Amino acid sequence: MKKLRNLLEGIEIISSKGDLDIDILGVSTNSKVTERGYLFFAVKGNNLDGHEFIDGAIRNGSNCIICSVIPKKIDTNLCYVQVKNMRVAINKISSKFYNNPVKKLKIIAVTGTNGKTSIVYFLYQFLSFLDIKVGMLSTIENKIHDKSINSSLTTPDPIEINKLMSEMVKMGMEYCVMEASSHAIDQIRISGSDVYVAIFSNISHDHLDYHKTFLNYINAKKKLFDDLSEDSFSVINNDDKRADYIVQNSKSKVINYSVKSISENKARIIEKSVEGMLVDIDNQRVSLGVMGEFNLYNILSVYAFSKILKINKIESLKILSKIKPPKGRLEFIKSSHGSIGIVDYAHTPDALRNVLITLDDIKGDNKLISIIGAGGDRDRKKRPEMGRVAEEYSDYVIITSDNPRNEDQNDIIDDITKGFKYDNYEIEIDRKKAIINACNNLDKKSILLVAGKGHEDYQIIGENYIRHNDMEILKNEFK
Repeated sequence: MKKLRNLLEGIEIISSKGDLDIDILGVSTNSKVTERGYLFFAVKGNNLDGHEFIDGAIRNGSNCIICSVIPKKIDTNLCYVQVKNMRVAINKISSKFYNNPVKKLKIIAVTGTNGKTSIVYFLYQFLSFLDIKVGMLSTIENKIHDKSINSSLTTPDPIEINKLMSEMVKMGMEYCVMEASSHAIDQIRISGSDVYVAIFSNISHDHLDYHKTFLNYINAKKKLFDDLSEDSFSVINNDDKRADYIVQNSKSKVINYSVKSISENKARIIEKSVEGMLVDIDNQRVSLGVMGEFNLYNILSVYAFSKILKINKIESLKILSKIKPPKGRLEFIKSSHGSIGIVDYAHTPDALRNVLITLDDIKGDNKLISIIGAGGDRDRKKRPEMGRVAEEYSDYVIITSDNPRNEDQNDIIDDITKGFKYDNYEIEIDRKKAIINACNNLDKKSILLVAGKGHEDYQIIGENYIRHNDMEILKNEFK
C-alpha cells in the first residue's frame, strides 16, 4: 500500500481532481484485472485507448485514474490525475509502488534485431554457473532464480517488469538479464539510466509497421545507450556497420567483440556440425554446444561481458562450453532414418538467412527443405525478402501460415511469393499439414527447417490463440 501523493512525486501533472492523500493498493493498465483501491492508467496505445475503459476500471474498484485527458463526466468520490507524459508516469509510478527494484539489481539489457533471446538465455546460464543469483526476462520465459514464469512479450509492460524485479529483490537476486525491444525502449518500459550493462547484437529491418522508418528504429535502439551512465558498460558487436553510431553519444565504457573485424574480443569457427562447433576465442580452442556463426556472436557477447566481472579466460570458456541453446532456437530432432528436423524462431529475413546459411554449411549433399511464413498485421516489406532468402538457400520451400492475426492468410502468402524467382515452392496454408506433408516426403538424411514460431505453442488467427507446437508435430512424425 502506498500514498498516492508519494507516488506522484516527480511526475509532471497538468491538473487533478479529488483527494491526493488516498491509499493505493495496486496499479494496472488493464481494467479487467483492476481491483478495489487500484490506480488505473488510461493508456492511449496504437490500437486501443485506455480512456474508453475508465468506467470499467471504476466498476471494478479503482479509486484513482491517471489519464491524458480528464473525462467530462467524473465521479467526485474518486481521484483523477492528468499527466503530461503517460509513459513516464507509468514507469515512475509503478517503480515507486514496487519500492524501486531497478535500483537494487544490476540490470543487463540486450537489444538488437536478432539474438536477444539467445544472449539473455546464455547470460542467465553463465551467471548461474558462477553461483550468482540471477533473474531473467525473455520472450521464452521469465525466471526468478530457478522458478519459471510464462512470458508473452519480448519486454513486459513497466508494471509487470517492476513486479517481477520486486520478486527478484525479495528472493535475493543480484542480477536481472532482460531483452530490451525497440518498442520497450521507445515506450519507456526500460531506461538506460537504470541499466548496468547494455549489449548490442545487430540491427536490420524490422518493426517498421511501428517505427515507420529504419532510422527511427535504429534511434530507438540507440536511446538505450545514450541514457547509460558513466558507471555502466556497453558491449557492442563491432561487425555491425552501425556499431559506432549506436554508442557515439554514450557515456558508458565500451567493450567490443567481433568475428570479422578488429576488436578486443575475437573468435572464429574451426569445425561445425548439427550438435555444435569447435571455435577459437581469443586464441583458445573451445567446443560449444550451439551451432552457427550467429550463435558464435551471441556466445562472444557473453564472453566480452565476462571481462566486466573480471572472470579468468579459461574459466569463462569452460562455462561457455556448457551452455545450451534456448527452446525453439535451432532446436533439432533426428528421425530413425537419419533425416533432421529443426525448429527455429527466425521470423526476419536476417535471422532466416543466418539459420539457412548455418544449415547449408553442414548439409553436405543432402537436401534442405524450409517451411516459412510471416506474421499478419506486421511489417509487410519484409515478406518478399523472406521468400527471396528462403529460395536462395533452400532446395525446396513450403509457404504456410504463421500468426496471421486479422489479416487474410492468402494476402500474406502472396506477399511472400513475390520474392521468388522460380517455382521451387508450394503453398499449404494449414501449418500442421505443411509440417506433416514435408515429413512424409523427406528423403533419407534431408534437413527440414520449420521457421518462424520457435518456442511458441500457439497460432494467432483473428483474435484467437489456437494450440500449435512445431516441435511436438515434428516429434510425432519422426517417431
